[in-house]
Amino acid sequence: MTFNDNANIGTGDVSSGGSGGGGGGGVGGLMPGGMAVGGVGGVIVMILMVLFGGDLTGGSGGGGGYAGQLNGNQANPYGQDQIDSGGDAIQQQLDQCKTGADANKNDLCLIKGTVASVEGFWKVYLPKTANKDYSPAITKVYSGQMQSGCGTATTEMGPFYCPLDKQVYIDAGFFQELQSQYGSDGGQLAKEYVLAHEYGHHIQDILGLLGRAQQDPKGAESASVRTELQADCFAGIWVSYADGSRNGQNGVTIDPLLKKINSSDIDSALSAAAAVGDDRIQQKAQGRVTPETWTHGSSAARQKWFKVGYDKGSLNACNTFDAASVE
Repeated sequence: MTFNDNANIGTGDVSSGGSGGGGGGGVGGLMPGGMAVGGVGGVIVMILMVLFGGDLTGGSGGGGGYAGQLNGNQANPYGQDQIDSGGDAIQQQLDQCKTGADANKNDLCLIKGTVASVEGFWKVYLPKTANKDYSPAITKVYSGQMQSGCGTATTEMGPFYCPLDKQVYIDAGFFQELQSQYGSDGGQLAKEYVLAHEYGHHIQDILGLLGRAQQDPKGAESASVRTELQADCFAGIWVSYADGSRNGQNGVTIDPLLKKINSSDIDSALSAAAAVGDDRIQQKAQGRVTPETWTHGSSAARQKWFKVGYDKGSLNACNTFDAASVE
């Protein structure tokens, strides 16, 4: 799903998180299972990482994976420009991202454009359909590692949303790993889906749903899985509105930054959803599937709930918590 060439993506809340560094300073720490201890009111908060939040294999290691790293001499495989992994260089490139044409040729600009579209949508949609105001969430693009409000963010974690500082974190080289290591088709909507999922967690945070994951953290029908699948469903809602196709429904009208989507775009998003299913990741990592340890859902379930959001365009349709089964 490409951007309109003249779309204004300069409103995207995206900034560089720098590169290197690490250690100390975070509120709580990332622990096995994707938990962060501490935070607002002393509550234990689940850190909901889109792909590899903690150990998906059920062992003491092996849950991580997206260790994508780009350097200043490595060409962006999805665009004409290069991505320099230095923090200052990342910020300089982000500052140059102004239009949809920029987003169509450079992944850093794609991140900025996607955030502009996602936030622009939820800012209109939430007050109209849930009587809730949208509060912004900044996306931090980093290389290697950086400090988040939930501890040290690293490439091995993949993108994640931190409810303690209301920010999304993504490594600059992640999209390359999504395609080369985990089988996504590399299309634009596959990449946009990843960010839309993380903002789905931010919407859950606003709606007071995010904490339900910690009540039941593992298993194919667990609250953790249902929380992740709901974020997939929310990502699907955004896609259904992002090109202006639903303008006027539920009183929601947005400025569409993206061109009309087609079946190939949806297939691209579904390829990303399948790539990050617990069953596929476990089979690749350990040669067997252990549903009792799942935290994010099967490939089929992730595809299903993204499609539910896309087809229905409704928050109510995304009530994964009351579904008899998520499969």
